[in-house]
Amino acid sequence: MSFDFAFALKIVPRVLEGIGNTLVVAILSFMGASALGFLWEIARRSNRHVRPVMQFVVDAIRSTPVLAQLYFLFYVLPYYGVVLPALVVGVFGLSFYYSGYLSEVFKAGIDLVPRGQGEAAQSLGLSRIHTVIFVIAPQMLRNVAAPLGAYSVSILKATPYLAVLAVPEMLGSAFDVASETYRYAEPMFVAGILFLCLALIAVTLVNWLERYLGVTTPPH
Repeated sequence: MSFDFAFALKIVPRVLEGIGNTLVVAILSFMGASALGFLWEIARRSNRHVRPVMQFVVDAIRSTPVLAQLYFLFYVLPYYGVVLPALVVGVFGLSFYYSGYLSEVFKAGIDLVPRGQGEAAQSLGLSRIHTVIFVIAPQMLRNVAAPLGAYSVSILKATPYLAVLAVPEMLGSAFDVASETYRYAEPMFVAGILFLCLALIAVTLVNWLERYLGVTTPPH
């Protein structure tokens, strides 16, 4: 069966029906992963007793396949009475998985902030939480802008995993077309091109943010 460009163009609107869920999942998952990752890192730095526990949590998250985590949340938890909508499972699953990686990003970003900044803030009477929010975090964000942008694109490209949970994102829409027409090349091609366009837009926005923040990327 030869590739039909006319058919590929015809099904673009059908595949695009899932772009809304794709963007919602990507944005919410990135926000969730950032919040959880920052929480893991702050907890890891809280005291020497919590540090090894949080290090184990972060390593366990990063060492487990994302599909295994999604399957556990969607298919195993119902046996224990925890039933969640597929979209909620997808967002939480991606947030949880990537939080392990973003925790390491925040660790590197905080390590680049001079230690004297926190000490000076606390000597002025700021509490630990205020020091983190108003002194450490703003400086850290500039240090981690580039890797955060890279992971935002990775999360966008990971949204097709939710097709296994029947979440109607773009790959799921492409599978629907394929199952109805028994043609798989064109729907997969269209979905791939659309993901490429979204990724290029995301990369452009990340590059703009880096220039706005004055972040310089070292030459390769």
